[in-house]
Amino acid sequence: MEPDGIGSGGGDMRLTTDRLTVDIADPGTYYAGSRFDWTGFITQVTLDGAHTFCVPEPGEGSTGGAGLCTEFGIFLPIGYDDAAPGDTFPKLGVGLLTKEDARDYSFARPYQITPFPLTIEATADAVTFTQHPLPTRGYAARYTKTASVAGNRLTVHYRLENVGDKPLVTHEYSHNFLSFDGRGIGPDYRLTLPYPIALAETPAALAVDGHTITWPGAIEGAFYCRPTGFHSVADTTWTLTHASGLTVRETGDFPLLLLAVWGTAQVVSAEMFIAIDVAPGKVQTWTREFEFAG
Repeated sequence: MEPDGIGSGGGDMRLTTDRLTVDIADPGTYYAGSRFDWTGFITQVTLDGAHTFCVPEPGEGSTGGAGLCTEFGIFLPIGYDDAAPGDTFPKLGVGLLTKEDARDYSFARPYQITPFPLTIEATADAVTFTQHPLPTRGYAARYTKTASVAGNRLTVHYRLENVGDKPLVTHEYSHNFLSFDGRGIGPDYRLTLPYPIALAETPAALAVDGHTITWPGAIEGAFYCRPTGFHSVADTTWTLTHASGLTVRETGDFPLLLLAVWGTAQVVSAEMFIAIDVAPGKVQTWTREFEFAG
């Protein structure tokens, strides 16, 4: 096992402890699209040198996601609605995107990108990415993301500073492309929430029992739902377990805006959204912690 610290893994960055190996893609290499945050793009987490948790986004409609990657503004892009075709708007974590036409914004459509200037600083157990502002039409932000490791835990800390003249109003979530040791999603998996799950409509692939979602049968196509029932910051967590004993838990320190559960027969993702609302001159911070066990 490598000693605690940061090293190189196939040209990417690697954080290690006595239990975890976390591979982080160099920004703009593994992923250079207009959807996901380029910084802290975690392609693999390995526990005890033996068990993996991350997979690439599957399917013909893949937008290039993988592992633990975040996205801002999937439903509420900053500055898009008041932009004219040909104008730019900021996609936090990526850069300035160019609005092509009068159609609604779509996360699945590629946009022309001017990447934000970026600096990277590494310490013994962490790596910090800072994206510097490219002002456009009154919008400007300085965004800092730090990934750090200790024992069997990965912590991701976010800091968003509004250095423009207009408010930054959007949302952020972590799209967690999970599959334990490459095993397909099925009856051996269980997603547990800290509150009784309420669903307006239950997808055919799922079964809900109290606090728990399971996948009892064959999965055809993709499934998606938004469980409700959360009430406080204490509810900003989920736990995914496998019959083998492998477990991953994500916990946030912010009020939960919404929870989405998406997946296919190859992958499952529990996605916790945070509301972003930063006035000019102000800063918003938040943290996500991932714990891996087995």
